[in-house]
Amino acid sequence: MTASRSDSPAAAATVDLRKFAWLSIATAIATIVLKTAAWAMTGSVGLLSDAAESTVNLVAAVVALVALTVAARPATERFLYGRAKAEYFSAAVEGLMIFVAAAVILVTAVERFVNPRPLENLGIGLVILVISSVLNGVVALVLMRAGKRHNSITLRADGKHLMTDVVTSAGVLIGVGLVALTGWERLDALVAFAVGVNIIVTGIGLLSESVSGLLDKALPDGDHAVITEILRRRTDEGSTTFHGLQTREAGQERFMSVHVLVPDEWTVKHGHDYIEGLEDELRGALPSLRVLTHLEPISDPASYEDIPAAHVPIHDGEHDPTRPPKT
Repeated sequence: MTASRSDSPAAAATVDLRKFAWLSIATAIATIVLKTAAWAMTGSVGLLSDAAESTVNLVAAVVALVALTVAARPATERFLYGRAKAEYFSAAVEGLMIFVAAAVILVTAVERFVNPRPLENLGIGLVILVISSVLNGVVALVLMRAGKRHNSITLRADGKHLMTDVVTSAGVLIGVGLVALTGWERLDALVAFAVGVNIIVTGIGLLSESVSGLLDKALPDGDHAVITEILRRRTDEGSTTFHGLQTREAGQERFMSVHVLVPDEWTVKHGHDYIEGLEDELRGALPSLRVLTHLEPISDPASYEDIPAAHVPIHDGEHDPTRPPKT
């Protein structure tokens, strides 16, 4: 078998993403202070629920920092593939924390609906809420873009959580504003309850994504399309072909393995040079991809009997890569 070389782009050190976690922590602290002040001034349960969610944001950001620190550690003899999957644990913890925040919000909203109270100092409270929402929105966009660019589920989860906070604040803003206009104090509790339900939906999405990653979910369809197109382009029926393609991702890292079938008369060096060129092309198209190949003689029936049970079809049309070529 041939694996990617240690000096290849795929084997380079992963990008240190901890600065984004520190940004998230600083933002969470700032918004907690702002929203708590707004709640103290107004007595709004909606603002209290919003402040509670920001507290969860802080805990989640700290967990994200720990996960990114662990994920950035290089591979060792004990962890040969590194610790990139630590990011999925962070996303799972954040999803669970969202459920805790939602439970607190829902219970508080029901209590306030049963026992409504008048709101005070709404003007200054809403101004503070708008400031904190703008801050959260800007940082959320930064985190989600960085998460997409570096394929980090931790940053994507943190960004989505902050964006949920922005939506929450918008709902609270509307609810408190309607209370000021209509005088119906129970609207504040109803908005808080809707906020709690919205947070639960976000938490379910984060947990689903983290579990999929821990279970070695295959690469996205777009990445698969790039890989299979390269393999199809390099296929020459009767000379070279491929089968048994498998892929997975772990944080910033992407992995693939494939069986390479070549003419029986090729020398070891010829086969090795061919595979090196193939791996370079794959890594050039998908940076951070780690490639594992298995070289086999194309005319040996045994080469077609070891295809993994779960693999991605590479060829379309009449040619069946799971069978020896016709002679």
